[in-house]
Amino acid sequence: MPYIISSTTSAKPVNIFYQDWGNGNPVILIHGWPVSHEMWEYQMNILPKNGIRVIAYDRRGFGKSDKPWDGYDYDTLAADLKALIDELELDNVTLVGFSMGGGEVARYLSLYGSNRIKKAVFVSAVVPFLLQTDNNPNGVPHEAFDGMEEKLMLDRPDFLAAFGRQFFGVTFLDNPVSQPILDWMQMLALHGSLHATVACMRAFSSTDFRQDILKISIPTLIIHGDEDQTVPIELTSNQTANTILNAKYIVYEGEPHGLFITQKERLTQDLLDFIL
Repeated sequence: MPYIISSTTSAKPVNIFYQDWGNGNPVILIHGWPVSHEMWEYQMNILPKNGIRVIAYDRRGFGKSDKPWDGYDYDTLAADLKALIDELELDNVTLVGFSMGGGEVARYLSLYGSNRIKKAVFVSAVVPFLLQTDNNPNGVPHEAFDGMEEKLMLDRPDFLAAFGRQFFGVTFLDNPVSQPILDWMQMLALHGSLHATVACMRAFSSTDFRQDILKISIPTLIIHGDEDQTVPIELTSNQTANTILNAKYIVYEGEPHGLFITQKERLTQDLLDFIL
């Protein structure tokens, strides 16, 4: 199976699993929390048919990648992404970050610049800052994330089942995805380690990307659903779109967090229109 070794930090080297399909300018798909690169199944099957080399990898702690105890801060996660880009000798890259993955995009560009990066895409992303603090008074209270950790530690499968319904906007009257889709997403999530799941939740909830996104000057696409109950649009993409100069911003009306499934055709076409 294809792996690269990330040894760019002082931590023990970590094997990062990736898929690499197609030919053309490369697009790196960065998955959300708490699943794996397999969430991009539809996009991975369509993009290569349109002259794009698509690469998707499992974040450390998830999927088929190693599951170390340490290294779930965004500096290390961005270093893992850099190791992938360096090992595969990629240039003219489009980075696509979904949800938590948007943090890797922002931190990578802040730390390493855009010499090898052509474009950036944020989909339902957590940037610029989720946590409520004195200088971010409208953020999500710390207690909400404490509650998530408590539920994960008590009964992770039960928490993930409820989280999945919110993720895709499932209600008593509205079922935008099937039960098998929900089961599949939960299976992907359970392949991650509990420790990595909690540590990454703490990372995406508490990392301040406001200075990172100020440094982004390459063409940028931002996509978010305005009924997202997982990563509220008002705290995230509305602010990101007002910060990154000349960013293209597309709001999916009435859509929840999991756009890669609920609007897979539209999202994929918007990606193609921007990338090509």
